[in-house]
Amino acid sequence: MDKLRYGSDDFGTAGTLTLGGERYSVQRISGIAPAAWPYSIKVLLENLLRHAHWGQVTSDQVESLLGWGRADSFARAVDVHPARAFLHDTNGVPALADLAALRAAVAERGGDPARVNPVIPVELTVDHSVVADIAGRPDAVERNVALEYERNAERFRFLKWGRDVLRDVAVVPPGTGIMHQVNLEYLARVVVTRHGWAFPDLCLGTDSHTTMIGGLSTLGWGIGGIEAEAAMLGQPLSMLIPPVVGVRLDGELPEGATATDLVLTVTELLREHGVVGKFVEFHGHGAARLSLADRATLANMAPEYGATCGYFPIDDETLRYLRFTGRAPKHVALVEAYAKEQGLWHRPDAPPRYTEALRLDLSTVVPSLAGPSRPQDRVPLTRVRDTLRERSGTAERESATRPVPAGDDSHSPDGRLLDAAVVIAAITSCTNTANPSVMVGAGLLARNAVERGLRTKPWVKTSLSLGSRVVMDYLDAAGLTRYLEKLGFHLTGYGCMTCIGASGPLADGVSEAVREQGLNVAAVLSGNRNFEGRIHPEARMNFLASPPLVVAYALIGTVDTDLTAEALGLDHNGHPVFLRDIWPTANEIREVVETALTPDMFVRAYADVFTGDARWAALDAPAGELFDWLDNSTYLLRPPFLDGVGDTPEPMGDIQGARVLASLGDSVTTDHLSPAGAIPVQSPAGRYLTAHGTPCARLNTYASRRGNHEVMMRGALANIRLRNRLVPGIEGGFTRDFTANGAVTTIHEAAAAYLAAGIPHILLAGKEYGTGSSRDWAAKGPALLGVRAVLAESFERIHRSNLVGMGILPLQFLPGDSVTALGLTGEEVYDILGLPDALEDDCDDNGAAPTVLVRADTRTFRAAVRLDTPRERTHYRHGGILPYVLREFTRGTHP
Repeated sequence: MDKLRYGSDDFGTAGTLTLGGERYSVQRISGIAPAAWPYSIKVLLENLLRHAHWGQVTSDQVESLLGWGRADSFARAVDVHPARAFLHDTNGVPALADLAALRAAVAERGGDPARVNPVIPVELTVDHSVVADIAGRPDAVERNVALEYERNAERFRFLKWGRDVLRDVAVVPPGTGIMHQVNLEYLARVVVTRHGWAFPDLCLGTDSHTTMIGGLSTLGWGIGGIEAEAAMLGQPLSMLIPPVVGVRLDGELPEGATATDLVLTVTELLREHGVVGKFVEFHGHGAARLSLADRATLANMAPEYGATCGYFPIDDETLRYLRFTGRAPKHVALVEAYAKEQGLWHRPDAPPRYTEALRLDLSTVVPSLAGPSRPQDRVPLTRVRDTLRERSGTAERESATRPVPAGDDSHSPDGRLLDAAVVIAAITSCTNTANPSVMVGAGLLARNAVERGLRTKPWVKTSLSLGSRVVMDYLDAAGLTRYLEKLGFHLTGYGCMTCIGASGPLADGVSEAVREQGLNVAAVLSGNRNFEGRIHPEARMNFLASPPLVVAYALIGTVDTDLTAEALGLDHNGHPVFLRDIWPTANEIREVVETALTPDMFVRAYADVFTGDARWAALDAPAGELFDWLDNSTYLLRPPFLDGVGDTPEPMGDIQGARVLASLGDSVTTDHLSPAGAIPVQSPAGRYLTAHGTPCARLNTYASRRGNHEVMMRGALANIRLRNRLVPGIEGGFTRDFTANGAVTTIHEAAAAYLAAGIPHILLAGKEYGTGSSRDWAAKGPALLGVRAVLAESFERIHRSNLVGMGILPLQFLPGDSVTALGLTGEEVYDILGLPDALEDDCDDNGAAPTVLVRADTRTFRAAVRLDTPRERTHYRHGGILPYVLREFTRGTHP
């Protein structure tokens, strides 16, 4: 390896790096950043210094970051410029639609629409459209893909238009894999080379699990679709300088524990500690011993434990994985040399100085599930039955009376479906299918079960949804596919599927039994989220589990059990078979992985990653610098967010005379605010679509309709499990309309009534408002409904940013205050006073935000204005990011 050389030591200036005869410009941070800084903060410093060198960041921001660790540093904002933007189809379609609308708006103002173009690379993976309609049969994948194209051809043509017309947009076609696994196995660079420069690959994506790439030592996190659009157009991401929580990992995972059990343990630990708005960095000898796939599992679920990102610094395992997955040897050498010279190489014996430090002994991790409705609610496998009964009273429920095809089974006497039945067992999600150890473990457990004569319970819908074609290659090579298929785990598709609620119908007769008897049944999946109403409308309980445990629950058919003590079934000779009898050892798993998984599998899988199949090639892409919108489309309409935008923003005033559209509790997720699953026929969105000629059988999902604002605004706050305190005892998108004497109606209809009457309206909420997906429609939908402000006890990071990006004011109760503590019913009339003055104030040195006075009838209290950075205040004054960007284009000041 050639010696690494820098041509300049000046603060803030570029140096040169020479490696293998090639020279790169680099921004030196070694010697500028303190050696004891967290690795992730050094990456941020490089980003600021390089863009300061290019004149895009002020020296004040650099100085603020150089003060990292002081109490006042975390109240200061910096502008971060991503190396690339990363999208999936259901967030990518509205993002590209907004860019198309911006092009049209610029043209209508006499400008050149071609100026609206990404200035950084944009990569989009189509992975959110395929649904597990067909499962448990050999032709499942072919039939699901055919249905995917039948339903989504119009959207796919639009994506091809964006790929062809917009600069530097690459699209990974349907049927390739899940975006984060494709990123891990192929797209991520760790160190980017561009225009003669070498610098860290900072990846920001429209999916909250963009954090998965932190397992490959690449700093990345999820942002809102609106922020992503701005980033594509050269706008920086404004963020407060983050504290960094260091998690030291010691020891090794014990026999029988998986990376899934580890991440559920970490999620529980970090949610309890509190890491919202913080970076999490894993380090220590235990971290160094983890495989890259295990690291990726931990990084993937950063949104579930609340962190901005989960990051593993570069080390030998990083390099090994890059080589194994087919990255060029020259590039791997560059990553190593760059990391060592820049102080980014992991040194387990010299831990950085973190804001907060935690320790986890890996040997204490035990097999676990998480549920029934939050990822942080970890339950040890030995405690699942007891916990279930404590939380849901399952033991007190009588069995249902509707027969289902259950057969002779102890968990379904007389062929009746019972409470706590597992109706979905899904091996799904990049969180786990990117990890060969747990996938091979599932295959080996399936083999052992089949050889002992066990079978899946007939009421369980089984599915296998993979994040990469490589997974099928090594399962086939190991001879394990046929055993999974014998248990019903046939391949259903390469995409997110059940993990995002695209789970399709349940087994015959099961939905009817659940609805008629009011059963409380469960889904068990190897995903990362299990929020209420997310996985399937009939599954009120959802449990996260490792792929081997998914197989085990499919065999036993109920979560009302102790898998460590109760037999899964009887073998060929009538003897009981326990989980411990068929669980593969770590050595068995390791031997199969090392034999079956080869580097050439990655090379073959990604040789033509952007080409797609014959169906993709046959789709005709529209042409032209401006997209030709069709007025009668039910999938793509020109977004209205730039309609009526003047050259200057309206003067900012107080919000007065507002009514409450909904009063919500804790942990309201973006799934509650904008569901992704199937559109019910009788919902406002369903009625709109049927009125526009869409057959009931073709309503598709909310996720697929995100290019149609008329559908999505009707889907806002329409989750079937939403609980609004204004209508106690009623679940779903309902509220009271105070223009009609408090009559109960849909949230969409009440919002329309308020808009017609000129009455502003707000939302009330508890803690962790907006947790979950980075779903921009969770802010866009309420914005179109006319919501002016959200008053909550706390916000999740991405959703708060999305609210600001759409011109909705995030207000936070001061400590000790809440809807309950203040005695708010939601029936009051609200005034939010002092807003113009608050917009002029920064956070103080302790990070305290400026406040406004809130008057709710006769009660008054103060609330914090959560516009955390100067750029956010600018965007809010303009009514959101898109109006701001349009005005920048109009003035000719946009990059």
